[in-house]
Amino acid sequence: MQRENSKVFVSGTTTVGIVCKDGVVLATESQATMGNIIASKTAPKIFKVADRIAVTISGSVADCQHVVDVLKANLSLLKMELKRDVSVKAAARLTSLILFQNRLFPYISMLILGGVDDTGPHLFTLDPMGSLIEEDKFGATGSGSVIAFGVLEDEYKDDITINEAASLAERAIRAARSRDTASGGPIQIFKITKSKIEETRIG
Repeated sequence: MQRENSKVFVSGTTTVGIVCKDGVVLATESQATMGNIIASKTAPKIFKVADRIAVTISGSVADCQHVVDVLKANLSLLKMELKRDVSVKAAARLTSLILFQNRLFPYISMLILGGVDDTGPHLFTLDPMGSLIEEDKFGATGSGSVIAFGVLEDEYKDDITINEAASLAERAIRAARSRDTASGGPIQIFKITKSKIEETRIG
């Protein structure tokens, strides 16, 4: 997904999202590249966009940051207008529309959006065209996603708790980080429940 070596990318990213019985877990590693150079080993790749909704990024840093900024602003405006929290599905649909309206000159981005609302935990994956898929168990994006999927497929269980899901996400990211040369840096984990978002960083 690299257009120019002068731009900073997180195309070597491994991101993971897991649905559990009491919430959603999002996790990534922290490496960003500029061509063949590691531009950062501490790049943030998970962003809180609402009280109980967050999104992971993979692709062009500038493109992804712009999408996140536009999404956060619009979700804040919607909350003020509706006088209530926006549902996770509505946030995902809004993200899809932001991406779709730029489909002729697409944002270089692969996103995982997850959160908890009054209907429970939800997880969505989105591509640069705005395609929107709700995942009932887990999702992964980036160059290390194939490795991460192997761990998730092997260890996921339907009644997994949020703490178990956080441990599983860490194992999936570690496995990808050890085999995918484009993934690296500390592991970022967001545990999202009906009451809060808890952030953890692991070396």
